[in-house]
Amino acid sequence: MSESSMNNPPTNTGTQMPIATQAAIATQASMPLGVGKLESMLVCDDDQIFRTRLVRALQTRGYNPLIATNAEEAIVLARRHKPERAIVDMRMPGMSGLDLLERLIEIDAEMQVVILTGYGSIANAVEATRRGARDYLTKPVDTDQILAAFEREADAPADLAETTPSLARVEWEHIQRILSDCGGNISQAARMLGIHRRSLQRKLQKLPPLE
Repeated sequence: MSESSMNNPPTNTGTQMPIATQAAIATQASMPLGVGKLESMLVCDDDQIFRTRLVRALQTRGYNPLIATNAEEAIVLARRHKPERAIVDMRMPGMSGLDLLERLIEIDAEMQVVILTGYGSIANAVEATRRGARDYLTKPVDTDQILAAFEREADAPADLAETTPSLARVEWEHIQRILSDCGGNISQAARMLGIHRRSLQRKLQKLPPLE
């Protein structure tokens, strides 16, 4: 390489991808495939603390995680590395986990995808399954539970479409959706629900109904 070439590296005049995406891809572009139990495991979650813990736990189990903080990064990594499995958060800025699920399956129809969410909903679980998700898990969830979801037979989970939720479960899911839409603001959620703030707090302190 000539001295002039070294001092004046070529510049890319094309469209620049977001800086966050460049950083994620740059750190993983040279990652060798075939490491660990699987070629790779895509992890897409905008929660930094949860994502970091999950990635470390997967690494200790011999997996080779590909890390994405949003759907756009996940799509780039999926096209580059063709991971066999993906762990995707339901709610993220921009494209949702359900829409990302469809894009990942378009990239590789054999890819197994588990959807994670902080707000469990039977309706969302049914929709995720219909779109091709391997399973749908509600946070908090640990790494072993996620890996177990991948190991289940495809027909092992119950047919969620045939499950009729109880009134208590429907109420709980509705409250969780409103609370999420209010950004976790209990006072605002109580006003939207038409109940007293303390009443909402008592409901939130209860465990979600199983059915």
